[in-house]
Amino acid sequence: MRNETNPSAIGLDRVLGRRIGLLALTGAVALAALGFSSSAASAANDVDAARAIAEAAAAAEAPAPADQPAKKPAKKKTTELKPVAGLTKTQMRNAITIIKAGQEAGLSGRAQIIALMTAMQESGLRNLASPVVPKSLKYDHEGTGSDHDSVGLFQQRASGSWGTVKEIMTPRTSALSFYNGLKGVHKWEKLGMGEAAQTVQVSAFPDAYDKHEGAAREVVAAYYGK
Repeated sequence: MRNETNPSAIGLDRVLGRRIGLLALTGAVALAALGFSSSAASAANDVDAARAIAEAAAAAEAPAPADQPAKKPAKKKTTELKPVAGLTKTQMRNAITIIKAGQEAGLSGRAQIIALMTAMQESGLRNLASPVVPKSLKYDHEGTGSDHDSVGLFQQRASGSWGTVKEIMTPRTSALSFYNGLKGVHKWEKLGMGEAAQTVQVSAFPDAYDKHEGAAREVVAAYYGK
């Protein structure tokens, strides 16, 4: 039986040989351009390696598809805590300010609960101005009160030693003034929470603070994620 060679097959082999050689050369050039070592370039003489190298080089230089959708920016997580204990957003915001002021003052969660109980009783956690103190009306406020010259979240008297009207009408500094007063109470940590609040405030209704303990605890627990 004669061993016949198909001329078309010979021509195809030559074409494939030229293309494979071209791929090898392309791969070697790509490797050199990308900073690969000469040993890696010589390995491109292997047909399979040359093909893989050429494909990798082409993929590296290929532009991103025009129809590829752009990545959407990640949504920012909101840091606003949802109101709890029946509070409004405004009341919750003021409550968080009081808690943060307690942290700033270096006081415990117990002190923060006492402060919240106090503000809940004194102002309903609203920053109140007063017509008796006209200057207080110039600052941001959430209603007005009518208890002498008492203003702010803790209804601190403008004629007292709590600070300037501006300081009392600023929730953070008002809360810090309360915490400073609490620090001055001898062994306040050993007192009942309502008693500690009353010692600072010297209210005409000394037993009025205790009823807010549950709500104050709930707010603090929500803030700390407990």
